[in-house]
Amino acid sequence: MIGDIPIGGGSPIAIQSMCSVDTADVESVIEQCGRLERAGCEIIRVAAYDRNSAAAVRSIKDTIHMPLVADVHFDYRIAICAMENGADKVRINPGNIGDENRIRSVVDAAKAHHIPIRVGANSGSLAEDYGKLPLADALVESALSNVRILEKLGFYDIVISLKGSSAAATVEAYRKMAAICDYPLHVGITEAGVYSSSVIKSSIGIGALVLDGLADTIRVSITGDPAEEISVAKDILRFCGVRSFGAEVISCPTCGRTRINLEKLATEVSMIAKKVDKPLKIAVMGCAVNGPGEAKDADIGIAGGNGEGLIFIKGKPYRKYKENVLLEEFEKLLREL
Repeated sequence: MIGDIPIGGGSPIAIQSMCSVDTADVESVIEQCGRLERAGCEIIRVAAYDRNSAAAVRSIKDTIHMPLVADVHFDYRIAICAMENGADKVRINPGNIGDENRIRSVVDAAKAHHIPIRVGANSGSLAEDYGKLPLADALVESALSNVRILEKLGFYDIVISLKGSSAAATVEAYRKMAAICDYPLHVGITEAGVYSSSVIKSSIGIGALVLDGLADTIRVSITGDPAEEISVAKDILRFCGVRSFGAEVISCPTCGRTRINLEKLATEVSMIAKKVDKPLKIAVMGCAVNGPGEAKDADIGIAGGNGEGLIFIKGKPYRKYKENVLLEEFEKLLREL
């Protein structure tokens, strides 16, 4: 469990993000957490980089409504402070926390507060010892060495992450780790870049692992507004068929038969679909060839014509409407489903 969110064991894959504002600026963190939660974030991580930021966890936790993870490096006292102030999980690298006595202090605090520890191996911060290994092997060996430290101290409430900036190497690392142990896996591609590149990298890497059944929590990393991470994460889970988040819109790529502005129509239908909470499949097709025939599995859809559109429901034609009233009539029918 991370707070009240079950992890692993067949539980729904949880969506995480990380605050991009200074943790010590409690008001800004709370505001951003609120936006992320409304977007669909289920677990939030904050950087705990000194005693003040770790102590701020208390005020943040008292206000937000989702589990909070403290991300800690180097100073074991910060990890303990974050736990004492209500963190639901800490992310550490035991290898850079200090000697065994310091790690034991962190483990004792985690046991006392019933808090899991995430062991995070990251391609950007691997020890020199692993420099000659292929990246996937380096991530696995780094994480395993740190897991063994915790196990030696009798601690097994562990989550593992193995994040590289290469989608292929990251997927390989998680697959190798899954063959070795059965700890829950937090999945993501690190340093994935700005929105356009991150969407592709994350869809490849996270999507492959979700389809493999190896992801227990996910985080899409985007350089920019973290709220964008949530929408991409939801789409990855939706399109992998493991979770449902309202309506899904499918549309054809158009061809020479298209006689309607399909891009504009699909965009407008997508905006309407965002208001729908039901797990419906909505199709926007450019002609009678693609809809309703090729989109017969859709709950409702539009097949474009010359200045008009045919609305179909469950693969069967319903009625044609002129283009100027098509969207209005479509939205009415959609709300009735």
